[in-house]
Amino acid sequence: MPTKNLTAETFESTVTATGIVLVDFWAAWCGPCRAFAPVFESASNRHRDVVFAKVDTEAEPELSAANRITSIPMLMVFRDGVLVYSQPGALPTPQLELLIQKARELDMDEVHRQLAQRTA
Repeated sequence: MPTKNLTAETFESTVTATGIVLVDFWAAWCGPCRAFAPVFESASNRHRDVVFAKVDTEAEPELSAANRITSIPMLMVFRDGVLVYSQPGALPTPQLELLIQKARELDMDEVHRQLAQRTA
């Protein structure tokens, strides 16, 4: 599945959808972002049930600010509308594959329980 370009208008509906969503915050001038792009794109072709999305931080500065992006590339992983991973840095293929596997293995009932405990 090709990657989706997210905007302020499409971000929320994409990351709150059911399933796994990976979001790469990037910029054209960023060398590590350009190095990570083919890794991200290749993974999107292998994992067709996962949504792979990109946010151009130059084109979407308000969206970047709203998500507190201070370093790029920044990878966020959402599962069933819950942010489960957020770290800056380009990942090599094996680490990205492991991250996707771990997102698949999450017990979302337990994640929701932990979130409820934190907010209580």
